[in-house]
Amino acid sequence: MSVSSPQQAIQSLVDKLKKLEIHQHGEPIIQLSVPVCPLPTIAWLASQSCYPRVYWRGRDTQEEVAAIGSCKDFSFEDAVDDNQLCAAYQQQRALSTNQDIRYYGGVAFDRHTECWPEYGRAHFILPRIELRRSGNEYKLLINLNIEFNDIEVERQLALKALAELLSPSPLSPPNKINLLSRSDRPNQRRWSELVNQVTQAKFIKDTPKVVLSRLTQLEINERVDPWMLLASWQGRNQNSFQFGFQFSPDSAFISCTPERLYRRCQRELFTEALAGTTTRGLNEDEDIMLAQQLLDDTKNSHENQLVREHIVDALTPLSNYVGADEFPKIFKLSHIQHLHRSIRAELKAGVNDFQILQALHPTPAVGGLPKESAINFIRQREGYTRGWYAGACGYFNKYDSEFAVAIRSALIEPGRINLFAGAGIVSGSEADAEWNELENKLRTILSILTEV
Repeated sequence: MSVSSPQQAIQSLVDKLKKLEIHQHGEPIIQLSVPVCPLPTIAWLASQSCYPRVYWRGRDTQEEVAAIGSCKDFSFEDAVDDNQLCAAYQQQRALSTNQDIRYYGGVAFDRHTECWPEYGRAHFILPRIELRRSGNEYKLLINLNIEFNDIEVERQLALKALAELLSPSPLSPPNKINLLSRSDRPNQRRWSELVNQVTQAKFIKDTPKVVLSRLTQLEINERVDPWMLLASWQGRNQNSFQFGFQFSPDSAFISCTPERLYRRCQRELFTEALAGTTTRGLNEDEDIMLAQQLLDDTKNSHENQLVREHIVDALTPLSNYVGADEFPKIFKLSHIQHLHRSIRAELKAGVNDFQILQALHPTPAVGGLPKESAINFIRQREGYTRGWYAGACGYFNKYDSEFAVAIRSALIEPGRINLFAGAGIVSGSEADAEWNELENKLRTILSILTEV
């Protein structure tokens, strides 16, 4: 199939739309696609005038997606129980008979507390237009929702969306921000109090791990382009998931995270235990030494083993088979390195993505163990609303899905950048060392934004 210029690809979709007859498909969701020449995906997304805007790039799948607009949206702003979410998910999945129809979105860290406006406790969209890259191949897609809308109404909406597409403009190079102030919540004194509470013998006997986190707010007096920031971040952490959600001009959530929640290919599922952290070395010999120290460290090895055990236990009722690495390996990022174990499962027939989300999210790597008591401590003591930080973000359809854990993330608002970082607190954790770990985890994004 020949590759078209952007203008030719748009015209091809217009021609297909004009010839489209509903009896050709007989399905509630119609998707049309054409191949297109390579385009700078994030720059294409940043140049469009339509919202919402979604970006997704897998960690190791050679896939990249930019999407705009919405022809179907389901979100939950208020209190919601898992049965409601499961019913909504099943309804959307049942409509996604075409293998390429995807819903992109996320689930908050804590679905049972108030969340950020616009993002909600869960929010997924079927985009109007998508630009997808798989390896070196690009295609432009358009989705129509005729579940309730008249086919002619959807056709006109799709034609209008295509007519409003803009050519990509180069992203502006990042400039250091003029930082007015910085605040941390909890601050270092309160952080020490919380770590001391969690590591008390009586508490830790019943709750052996709590993942405490910190919100770092940077007050600024200038506009920050979230897509420029994500592109810069992406360049420094290639072996991460990179994604962003911008539901309106005033707020964007972006993440450059190393952690996969899971990837599903039909009934085969891949996940991992990622917990235990140290810094990178200044040279190769020091880097190797630090990695070996991490492998030998009792506290970090114990933390990773707790996560592994929990994931295996959570997946066992849903699976015919679950296998996990016996020993951890090192997973390297630009400024830090983690302990990592791969886990694979063969799901039982009929198991769906929401059951997997219920079982795995939030993992002990972002919440703690046991899950309920750790999350209750976080809910009552941490002092801020996590929202989609440490939530699960990704996409699903009938045949495959992928979700990442939204650590290493930022919420960009007018006049403010909100940064997030967390650390697993277990027996032997020291408040000052864990505080320094938070600083290490923010070092990459702070080095892009400031002179620090």
